[in-house]
Amino acid sequence: MALHAVSPAAASSLPRALTGRLTQRAGCGCLAKQSVLMSSSSGFTRLQVGTVDFVSRPLVLRHSDKRRKEKMDKAIETVQSNFNTVRTGRANPAMLDRIEVEYYGTPVSLKSIAQISTPDATSLLIQPYDKSSLKLIEKTIVSANLGVSTSSDGEVIRATVPPLTSDRRKELTKTVAKLAEDGKVAIRNIRRDAIKAYDKLQKEKKLSEDNVKDLSADLQKVTDEYMKKIETLQKQKEEELMKI
Repeated sequence: MALHAVSPAAASSLPRALTGRLTQRAGCGCLAKQSVLMSSSSGFTRLQVGTVDFVSRPLVLRHSDKRRKEKMDKAIETVQSNFNTVRTGRANPAMLDRIEVEYYGTPVSLKSIAQISTPDATSLLIQPYDKSSLKLIEKTIVSANLGVSTSSDGEVIRATVPPLTSDRRKELTKTVAKLAEDGKVAIRNIRRDAIKAYDKLQKEKKLSEDNVKDLSADLQKVTDEYMKKIETLQKQKEEELMKI
């Protein structure tokens, strides 16, 4: 069934015939047998039929909701990207994604100044576009403490990925947990900023107390959903570490 927003003007002039149809549908079991409740305040309109509750947000809030969701999606992408950098015993160029090299005094990502490939399952081959940066790149990889051993022939750097030990698995599991918590903090910060925005609108008399309660409840549901997404990604990564 399609859901449509109801404007304050439309709500105030809702035909009695519609109320009758809703009540009749309730009698046939299509809707809960409860009265239709309508109210409007501060640009909001609420239409409640049984357990179905429709709230029409002002346009500015709908835009805020969209931006907030985009920020939460970005936080999830960042968590996934960070998880990809955690080595799992198999060579993967993503392991080097977070490495930055001080190239002529400016920090740049390693993949922007070198070609990275995987000649086999246990090796990474790093070929600098500028051969004069080879030693600096190798030193940076070593200091990143990725658990790989490096060697170079003056042309390319080979990073060998050794099998994971039990102790190394535990260390990496802690790293994954830290990265997951960072993601959750980002989601909480987005929620915090939204709550502040709602409170500001309430003080400006643009939202009622009930409006803020409804918005906060909806926001908490969305926040919980994104927290579960991070926990799912964390569990998948931990299982991946344990299988190797």
